[in-house]
Amino acid sequence: MDEEEQNKLIDLVKELVHRLLSQSPQSQQNPQNPNFENSFRYALRILSSRLTPSIAPDAAAIAESVKRRLATHGKSSDALSFADLFAKFSSKTGPGSVNNKWAVIYLLKIISEDRKSAKNVVNSSTLLPNLGVHELESKNDSRVLNGKEDKQLGWRKNGVLLVNKDPENLRDVAFREFVNLLKEENEVSEEVLVRDVLYCCQGIDGKYVKFNTMVDGYCLSDLVKVPRATRVMVRKLCELGWLFRKVRGYISESMDRFPAEDVGTVGQAFCAALQDELLEYYKLLAVLEAQAMNPIPLVSESAGSGNYLSLRRLSVWFAEPMVKMRLMAVLVDKCRVLRGGAMAGAIHLHAQHGDLLVHEFMKRLLRRVCSPLFEMVRSWVLEGELEDIFAEFFVVGHPVKAESLWREGYRLHSGMLPSFISQSLAQRILRTGKSINFLRVCCDDRGWADAATEAATAAGTSTRRGSLGYGETDALETLVIEAAKRIDKHLLDVIYKRYKFREHCLAIKRYLLLGQGDFVQYLMDIVGPELSEPANTISSFKLAGLLESAIRSSNAQYDDPDILDRLRVKLMPHGTGDRGWDVFSLEYDARVPLDTLFTESVMARYLKIFNFLWKLRRVEHALIGAWKAMKPNCITSNSFTKLQHAVKLQLLSTLRRCQVLWDEMNHFVTNLQYYIMFEVLEVSWSNFSNEMEAAKDLDDLLAAHEKYLHSIFEKSLLGERSQSLFKSLFVLFDLILRFRSHADRLYEGIRELQARTMESSLSSRDKKKSSRQTNDMHTKPGSWLSDGRKALTQRAGEFLRNMEQELDATANEYTSLLEVFLAQLPVQQHVDLKFLLFRLDFTEFYTRLRPSV
Repeated sequence: MDEEEQNKLIDLVKELVHRLLSQSPQSQQNPQNPNFENSFRYALRILSSRLTPSIAPDAAAIAESVKRRLATHGKSSDALSFADLFAKFSSKTGPGSVNNKWAVIYLLKIISEDRKSAKNVVNSSTLLPNLGVHELESKNDSRVLNGKEDKQLGWRKNGVLLVNKDPENLRDVAFREFVNLLKEENEVSEEVLVRDVLYCCQGIDGKYVKFNTMVDGYCLSDLVKVPRATRVMVRKLCELGWLFRKVRGYISESMDRFPAEDVGTVGQAFCAALQDELLEYYKLLAVLEAQAMNPIPLVSESAGSGNYLSLRRLSVWFAEPMVKMRLMAVLVDKCRVLRGGAMAGAIHLHAQHGDLLVHEFMKRLLRRVCSPLFEMVRSWVLEGELEDIFAEFFVVGHPVKAESLWREGYRLHSGMLPSFISQSLAQRILRTGKSINFLRVCCDDRGWADAATEAATAAGTSTRRGSLGYGETDALETLVIEAAKRIDKHLLDVIYKRYKFREHCLAIKRYLLLGQGDFVQYLMDIVGPELSEPANTISSFKLAGLLESAIRSSNAQYDDPDILDRLRVKLMPHGTGDRGWDVFSLEYDARVPLDTLFTESVMARYLKIFNFLWKLRRVEHALIGAWKAMKPNCITSNSFTKLQHAVKLQLLSTLRRCQVLWDEMNHFVTNLQYYIMFEVLEVSWSNFSNEMEAAKDLDDLLAAHEKYLHSIFEKSLLGERSQSLFKSLFVLFDLILRFRSHADRLYEGIRELQARTMESSLSSRDKKKSSRQTNDMHTKPGSWLSDGRKALTQRAGEFLRNMEQELDATANEYTSLLEVFLAQLPVQQHVDLKFLLFRLDFTEFYTRLRPSV
């Protein structure tokens, strides 16, 4: 610049100072005025500054800062005036307008800031009084007075301040300005911090903001000089980056492990849903980064507002992503060790939120996460397929035999049951799928497919994939209810009609529970002699033949051949000394699918009931046999005319004692059998029949059958709480069987005695013939008939005394055992057993009969 241009520039500066000072009432336009000189020198110092501003060229931001400061100092009217003037200034374009508007505004701002630091040098009221903006720090470090040396200050071209004289403490002023300049040079602009924050939010270290492993987070370097408020805001904004690193790390780790079982399809869906949310997050960061690089209006803004992306504005944009990212980070921490239904349930718990933003976000996330789970439910309920490769479903299958499929093949895994599916609904889901598999595997039936299609139609859904999802729990429950109702009904129809479950139960009642009276009586008659032999000498093939004979000789022959073919003889394990009666039993062959109801344990309980009833029938049969042996009409006093009177009385006493004891035992056995056959078996069967009709599914049928068996066990003294009573009863049974042998010996001896005493009244021809027959029958030495009449009388008396003693001992033992048995009845749990006492009390029975005797 030549000297002429320099002089012209100085003149323009003087003109500017004159114009500004002319508006102040305390100033004059006199060039010799000291205020004019100070102001002129001040203007030259500012215009001679060679420093480049370290802030972004944003006129709107600078104007906003000036307006805020005016408003903060209580000058609201000045702030409004400034805003109006700035709006007019910024809107003016074309010839005569200022191109570099932000520089002009920045110059005015610097002047107002510099006035405070210059107040100790000159009077602030005389330094450009109309540029009155308050209290900001100086931004210049070297000033040059257009090549002219001032009287007090001298300047070198390299920008270093030289102090020649310091009459007004200008040394301190310059030092403070220099310190402020060094401080400003170490500061980082907000634009740079915004970019660093955006990098950190993508998991990338910025220039000044980096990830610190010591504090486990992003933070600004301590070497960077920024205000504490800025440092705190940067730290808060970078929390989003820390959360992003956690979520992205979980996704990468899970996808690297897939298809491991601990990830599974639900975990994969969760990662996919998180990835979709991160894609939306990436889009937002791309928009913000573009704005930071090339500022454009983010929203429709009023006059006076700028388009500069500041940290504060960034915090507004990050508000919603921060909420979502925090929630995703919480879910990631919660689900890191979970999978399948447990993961879906844990995520569902966080969806119970009052914030609409969180609720919608969680609903969208859960629809993706629960998609594999709902597909498993649909496939299981409508097709019976368990598509669970990674063990994520709350229904677990086990490889078992066909007869154990229903009870042991499938079960609920409560740990995998999500919280939005209730326990009752889960049980219904389990049973529906089990029913389909039972029909397909055990019944070889395909009718369930039509029932499933009808159920889907009735529920308003379809059988295709993806027809159900999260948030449609009511629709899921409706589908499960409709499917269960139709499939369970079809299953029961197959069990009742095709496999005749009721008929088989009735057959078991008639043959194993001895309800077919004529069959049981004929069977005992023909197998009795065989069963009296030692157990190890009995042939099961011979017994099977006898069983066939009993069937053909009774009404059992008219039963279904399939049922009769299932009835077989079974010999239980036996030891030395066991008789056939101890090991004989009947069994019923329950085939697939009926073996699901008649399992081995169930048939073992039926066998235990059969053994008890068979023993009871054997005792009854023994008493009937004893009665037949007695034949009281064939034993008369006329047959013993040759015996002494005392022997006759002893005989009659013994016979009466045997008859009374038989009556007591017969009363006990008859009433006990009546109780078992009618009050136990028939009542239990009636209840079971009613429950079979009311059963809605196979579980109901199994429960009804179990209740039926349990009722028989408890009422028949077979329950665990009645074991002592059961043992006492079997001791009584053994005693009654011993009484049968005593009675047989008694009447056999009486018949022999009767035959001997009648021998003398026969004719000689008849006597000779009778003697020959008797010798053929009784050839043993020591026979009664081989001795004389005196010896006969003596031996008869001895025999009757021995028999009477045995009968008395048997009667006493029977009375004692019966009292022990009856004493235990009132303390039994079942009410029917308590009332059995009155039925078995022979004393009361005899008292009722006495008036008619």
